[in-house]
Amino acid sequence: GDFPEVIEEYLEHGIMKCIAFNRRGTLLAAGCSDGSCIIWDFETRGIAKELRDKDCVGAITSVSWSKYGHRILVSAADKSLTLWDVVKGEKIARTTLQQTPLQARLHPGSSTPSLCLACPLSSAPMIVDLSVGSTTVLPVSLTDMGNGLTPPSRNKFSDGSAPFTPTAACFNKFGDLVYVGNSKGEILIIDHNKIEVRGVVTISGGAMIKNIVFSRNGQYLLTNSNDRTIRIYENLLPLKHGLKTVDESNDTLNDLDGVEKLKAVGSKCLTLFREFQDSITRVHWKAPCFSGDGEWVVGGSASKGEHKIYIWDRAGHLVKILEGPKEALIDLAWHPVHPIVVSVALTGLVYIWAKDYTENWSAFAPDFKELEENEEYVEREDEFDLIPETEKVKESDVNEDDEVDILMVEKDSAFSDSDMSQEEICFLPADPFPDGPDPQDKCVGSSSKLGDSNHSGSPFSEEAGQNGLGMNHASSPIEAMDNSAAEDTEGTRLKRRRKPSEKVLELQAEKLKKPLPKTKPSGKSSKTKAKYVAEQETGFSIFADDVDD
Repeated sequence: GDFPEVIEEYLEHGIMKCIAFNRRGTLLAAGCSDGSCIIWDFETRGIAKELRDKDCVGAITSVSWSKYGHRILVSAADKSLTLWDVVKGEKIARTTLQQTPLQARLHPGSSTPSLCLACPLSSAPMIVDLSVGSTTVLPVSLTDMGNGLTPPSRNKFSDGSAPFTPTAACFNKFGDLVYVGNSKGEILIIDHNKIEVRGVVTISGGAMIKNIVFSRNGQYLLTNSNDRTIRIYENLLPLKHGLKTVDESNDTLNDLDGVEKLKAVGSKCLTLFREFQDSITRVHWKAPCFSGDGEWVVGGSASKGEHKIYIWDRAGHLVKILEGPKEALIDLAWHPVHPIVVSVALTGLVYIWAKDYTENWSAFAPDFKELEENEEYVEREDEFDLIPETEKVKESDVNEDDEVDILMVEKDSAFSDSDMSQEEICFLPADPFPDGPDPQDKCVGSSSKLGDSNHSGSPFSEEAGQNGLGMNHASSPIEAMDNSAAEDTEGTRLKRRRKPSEKVLELQAEKLKKPLPKTKPSGKSSKTKAKYVAEQETGFSIFADDVDD
């Protein structure tokens, strides 16, 4: 099967709590316990951007990408929601809720959304308009009568609010409907613009729904209930204009009213497709989700002290159990395109699970055949001909006169709803973290030292000043060559005069006295030494004959 098998690599940066891929799977956002959000380049496994809000003092609880990757929404334990511009790394908006948002999702129907769906810890899910900071509470049961208020209860919190069980909610593919799973085992289909419940789907057993999520193609809905069962529902509504179809269903059911009508509408929206559970260990599930193509369902074990990931096919068969280190699993994500699963451990490490590829030499050449022993090969008569007879017989079915379209871009089936006019963020420029002082400071210091050395009282600078020759400080060897070439063309070449060293002066004195050549212990004469020293000191080749003469 096309599913991961082993841990390929792990990412480490602080203590990461939650993760989310962008739409193409090229960037991975991870929320940390210190309130920062790290964006990893998933191709290079390097950090591309760090989003840090100085006002955020709590751990990150969820991260969510906009459709084309321009924005990212971060919810934190300090009850804040922060919207970021990914490219600029700037904060667009920030709002604070009354309760800690356990999960927040941006509206999927807009390229630059400002609406989001937040699921607070102790209150009903709400639609938050980040541009103005307004919130609209959604109904969570049929007794709310669409007013968004929780049922009255005798037990109260210290602030007077009613106790509330965390509720799961998500948008559909294009964001015109919200699906809410409540503590009574009901899936409410809500029009979030009018704050009305338009349909209800009841789960057998009535167990509380902890997670609810759509597949990337919008055709299937997954729920994770408190009865240790993952359920898959098939979406019967069209991907686009689902709300319009729900309204039409309401109009055809005028003979019913109340709860019966809502359940009838719900039966036309969702139908149970499959159930997944471990009937032996009866474990609770953590962060279940679909694969990128919707063919696989993955869920992590919620047991403490184990890092197990279960993979089922859509038919309901358990195909693989991935066992990691002895660390609890807290979050999970499947790559949108490749068979890669990314999991977050309680220690803050992010593990990357991939296929266990083995070397297959036949993949490099279709005609390659692996042999266990030598075999005698008889070549064909025309095997090494320039134009084999077999190719002469074949007639090409391609019309060579047809024009080839090199401008049309074929749409990827995995991203069939892509708007080609909208620029999508796939990669970010590298944002390295300086380990020491700024390199520019070093450059400034070295340049000042260089300037001091140029003005120092070296023999070369003194001689140049005495002779009235200006120093030509070329910024590079190439410019120095260009300057010398220009001087050659003008016919006024200036020779640099060096101050002779003491050894060169001795050679000149020896030239007048013409002493006998002295022999070194190595057997070489002093002429060779004189030649070498003169050449090193003056930069010009002086031959032994010249010294004698």
